[in-house]
Amino acid sequence: MKKYTNIFLILFVFAFYSIAKAQNTQGVAQNEPTAKENIAYKWAKMALLATANDTEKFKPRPTITSRYLGLSFIAIFDAWSRYDNKAIPVHLNKVERQAPVDRTLNNKEIAVSYAAYRALSKYFYSDKKLFYDFMIELGLDPDNFSLDPNTPEGIGNLAATTVFEARKNDGSNQDGEEVGSNGKAYFDYIKYTAINSADDNTDINHWQPKYFSDGKGGQYLPECLTPFWGKVKPVSLKSASQFRPIPPPLVGSEKLKKEVEEVIKLQENLTNEQKALVEFMRDGPMSVQQAGHWLTLAQEVSVRDNHTLDEDVKMYFLCEITAMDCFIACWDSKLFYDYARPYALVHHYYKNIIIKAWGGPGKGIVEMKGENWRPYSPDTFLCPSFQGYVSGHSTISGGCAEALRLFTGNDYFGSSVDLIPGLMTEPDHIGEKVTLQFPTFTETANMAGNSRVLGGYHIQSDNIEGLKLGRKVAHEAWDFYNIHLGLK
Repeated sequence: MKKYTNIFLILFVFAFYSIAKAQNTQGVAQNEPTAKENIAYKWAKMALLATANDTEKFKPRPTITSRYLGLSFIAIFDAWSRYDNKAIPVHLNKVERQAPVDRTLNNKEIAVSYAAYRALSKYFYSDKKLFYDFMIELGLDPDNFSLDPNTPEGIGNLAATTVFEARKNDGSNQDGEEVGSNGKAYFDYIKYTAINSADDNTDINHWQPKYFSDGKGGQYLPECLTPFWGKVKPVSLKSASQFRPIPPPLVGSEKLKKEVEEVIKLQENLTNEQKALVEFMRDGPMSVQQAGHWLTLAQEVSVRDNHTLDEDVKMYFLCEITAMDCFIACWDSKLFYDYARPYALVHHYYKNIIIKAWGGPGKGIVEMKGENWRPYSPDTFLCPSFQGYVSGHSTISGGCAEALRLFTGNDYFGSSVDLIPGLMTEPDHIGEKVTLQFPTFTETANMAGNSRVLGGYHIQSDNIEGLKLGRKVAHEAWDFYNIHLGLK
């Protein structure tokens, strides 16, 4: 009898151990790092630092950095998916799902790290040493180029490699390879030419380039930023034009007249809180652009909700593919309509009419002729160097906010930030510190979009239709996300 009791005890212990190990492989290990300590959070931080550095080195290029972030988090997701029960990779289809016994937290961390390292090193190549050193800090060999699909190192490297291969010739002209290009990365292969010149506005319904100060007493004329971006292959959308907005209001319409007047009145009465909002959403210097800004806000959610690696991988994936597709859809609209910005519209509607407006850094609100009106922005960045309709801030904010609402299952955000109004725009004429509250994801997006009207970069139609566009894109991305989680 004792013999059978011992056998039963051995079987019981073995069964208990097997259950515990199985639970561990499903990502619910005890003492698993969460929030700022999980490896996905840490790599997202590295991506944000690289995005800020990219802005400083190459000037703002939000379309390009949105693709870098989107594809990097696809590589991370694909590597992670091979250790999940149901997830389906976007590109890593030739690598089998790993056996349950290998779905450990350690293996996931290694795979995710190699995918992140390879992707970020390619896209943010000027910061490669930064990523190299971080791998060493993690105790990983950055010179391990294994493509063995049975090891986490190999899976991570393969995840990045398959993304690179899949996105060749995707319309971004990353390698200067598109027909009509000159071999230079991101060269404008569609040869966009503005209808209006910076010195002569012949068609007010269309975009007019503007001179910027070079900060040294001179000026320069920025080119239109990536006018071909609507031709980039989306991740979740059927096409860039899938949700193309309705046409904007044209000169002669009562709607446009009222919206231009609104821009003037808003600027004339800017409060400290509104100035702070304009600057916060403008996000600079060391800007991470809109895709990065919403990645930063997503990281707040990670800390708030104490996310595990699994949760952060999924959330960043959803947020950044949404941002990437929002930029593609937004640029489709911008180039299709080639629409004017308030800078030119105010000059047209209020030429030789005395208005009250911001006179420039340190001058406050003064009386001036309408043709001298300007956005609430420093001379070195008077106005974004691309078309107005629809607003990029509104589109990306509407999309990412909706993505986070869908991901969390709740619109509550509960974030806030302390700011000094004027610090970015007129540092010698700052206001008292204010606190901006962001109660919900939806309201945060609305505030982001409205900040562009307050700042004088957009009319209200640019904002409203941009928010609508972003939210439509988010629902497509949400469906794509659920398919790749194996839930559809």
